[in-house]
Amino acid sequence: MISHAQFSSEPWGTVPGGDPVQLFTLRNAHGMKVAISDLGATLVSWHAPDRTGRLGDILLGHDTPADYLAATTYMGGLIGRWANRIAAARFTLDGIEYTLDRNEGNNLLHGGTIGFNRLRWDASEDNGALVMRLESPEGDAGFPGHVTVQVRYTLDDDGALTIDYEAITDAPTPLNLTSHPYFNLSGLAASDVRGHVVSIDADQFYEVDAEMIPTQRAEVAGNAFDFRQSAPLGARLDWPNEQLALAQGFDHCYVLRDDAADPATGTQPVREVARVYDPASGRELSVLTDQWGLQFYTGNHLAGLKGRGGVTHPRYAGLCLEAGGFPNQINMADHEQVVLRPGETYRHVTQYRLGVRSGL
Repeated sequence: MISHAQFSSEPWGTVPGGDPVQLFTLRNAHGMKVAISDLGATLVSWHAPDRTGRLGDILLGHDTPADYLAATTYMGGLIGRWANRIAAARFTLDGIEYTLDRNEGNNLLHGGTIGFNRLRWDASEDNGALVMRLESPEGDAGFPGHVTVQVRYTLDDDGALTIDYEAITDAPTPLNLTSHPYFNLSGLAASDVRGHVVSIDADQFYEVDAEMIPTQRAEVAGNAFDFRQSAPLGARLDWPNEQLALAQGFDHCYVLRDDAADPATGTQPVREVARVYDPASGRELSVLTDQWGLQFYTGNHLAGLKGRGGVTHPRYAGLCLEAGGFPNQINMADHEQVVLRPGETYRHVTQYRLGVRSGL
């Protein structure tokens, strides 16, 4: 991966209290550009060419920092301390029970009422990359330990946006970070993604209950959740399925294949786990990660939402592919996998790689 990324920044309004918000732009040698805000380390926009060379914004978003703070969709935000849900907003670690911020019924969702996506991050440039840093104090949303997080965004000339996460703590704590961009590869924010073609490299997914808490692993074979071979999304959304009806679409975590895991450590290499293709524009998105879970969400509750430029989004206006641990994993048998302890470093790499197919 070669990068000749250009880096720029500009003021982008203020947050309540008057603190300024900045917008940073990464550009590669082919005119692709990604805009990221220090409010929530948020992916605000991604302009990329279609098969004719015409640039379009493939991310859903809002116009101002105030719009992001008022929204509940987490568009483009960096999610922490915990991506997705923790059941009953509680967990036990090393014999101590912790009670967390309940911001979705009885549960914690995406870090609580004031998650990482709603905070201002310290930002700096490092050799054309954008580096974001955040201090999360002891007791943040009820979590133990003071956590220091660093996230690095790099755009290369091959159209790959790489997100490198690192974190340390001074006390044992659960940690599960992700990025929450909504993709619409058509570049048309008023359209939906039913025409997109999706593949996900997973044999199993987590079924959920009415509160969207995982209940059990299920095989994808023979049902709407099987994307091991590429399939048009719209036809799968229309498939009669109890889990789809419950979530009003896809909002489920896939268990990514672990056949490449290091047998000594259990860690995964960065490998391609999903692909999305838009036949109309020719744009194709590959998702690569070293994580073991991938939340697939199809924008089931976007209908009527006002987006950037005053656009009113339809249902299924964008899709999310959020790499990380499993929802509620801190309350599962394999919870130690998502516990960060003093002296350890949390590391996570996810890459979104964008290209174009020349043919139809």
